[in-house]
Amino acid sequence: MKNQDISSSIDWITILLYIILVVFGWMTIYSVTVPPDQEYTFDFSLNYGRQMIFMIITIPIIFAILFVDSKIFERFSFVFYGVGIALLLGLFVFGVSKKGQTNWYQFGGFGFQPSEFVKTAVALLLSKYLSDAQVNLAKRNFQYIAFAIIGLPVFLILMQPDAGSAMIFLSLIFVLFREGLPGWYLWTGAIAIATFLLALIIKPIFLISFIGVFMVIHYIFNRLISRNPIVYGLIFIAISSFAFSVSYMYDKVLEPHQKDRINVLLGKDVNMKKEGYNLNQSMIAIGSGGLLGKGYLEGTQTKGGFVPEQHTDYIFTTVGEEWGFVGNLLVMSIFVCLFIRILYLAERQKTRFSRVYGYCVATYLFTHFFVNIAMLIRLFPTIGVPLPFFSYGGSSLWAFTIMLFIFIKMDANKVNEW
Repeated sequence: MKNQDISSSIDWITILLYIILVVFGWMTIYSVTVPPDQEYTFDFSLNYGRQMIFMIITIPIIFAILFVDSKIFERFSFVFYGVGIALLLGLFVFGVSKKGQTNWYQFGGFGFQPSEFVKTAVALLLSKYLSDAQVNLAKRNFQYIAFAIIGLPVFLILMQPDAGSAMIFLSLIFVLFREGLPGWYLWTGAIAIATFLLALIIKPIFLISFIGVFMVIHYIFNRLISRNPIVYGLIFIAISSFAFSVSYMYDKVLEPHQKDRINVLLGKDVNMKKEGYNLNQSMIAIGSGGLLGKGYLEGTQTKGGFVPEQHTDYIFTTVGEEWGFVGNLLVMSIFVCLFIRILYLAERQKTRFSRVYGYCVATYLFTHFFVNIAMLIRLFPTIGVPLPFFSYGGSSLWAFTIMLFIFIKMDANKVNEW
């Protein structure tokens, strides 16, 4: 594609949604981090000033992506993946520990989190692999390779340890499902999660009894389609064994902070001045906004600094306090429009590589969005997942920008695909 034609081929709707989210995100960061008594001067040493610098740097990044040959991303996908893995390995030697996690490189006053960028590398290599005409995810040998592509960075990130980032990579199973992975993988994962949580609430013997009755009823109503009773028995034994092992895993395997997060999620007794403090304050801030909010720069919880990490993981609480339910709904609607737009563009791609990559982008962004919002309203444990384009941080902003604009470039180039 000729560079002079690119403006007529790129999807401006996606770019507009991106700009709106980035600008609104910066406004929210400004509200959180500007000192209450500061006069109308711009301070680049504060977080809102630094975020502005990060935003300015995205401009040459965007132009660089839009004006390179889109085939580069497919041709060198393995190289990008290899560099990403090398960066993750390098953390064990050169990484800096923050809050018990060694997931950052530090260069002077600048921090760099490689796991954010590795998401794009994994998406590119996975898309390259799945675009091979011989790959059939219904066959196990192809499944294992796809799992390995995702699993290697997940293992390295869990070693940091950073369970939140690792979980984002695991969401790519939905992309594999879209491309032909058998559905029992999803069912197995969902049942395992549900069994784990229920076993912490209900005594295992009662839980197993309920599961047994359910499986008997299920078998009776489905035996006309040749359901094998042996398979039912094996499934029941597997679920029962897992349910009885939950208590051991909870007590002996999970770290104290992980137990606290699960306790908060399950509504168990927690100390609201310690492990439950962040969630409690975030819910107070969101609830205090009411329908229309207190007004921009007028949030008392925000200005009082009551919510920790409010410019990063808990940034959405500021939207709720200052803009109210209407503001929350508006921001969420913009995100949903972006997700739908990416999925729409992915479905109209002419190559499987571009389509799979588009689904990877949509999955990453949606998972970040869903988990970040859900953990603020007690639907998910607090695991430190930033809100795309909103949360403070150069690594997060640049990584999401690169990820999105690579797909925008692919979509712009579809007129040359056959």
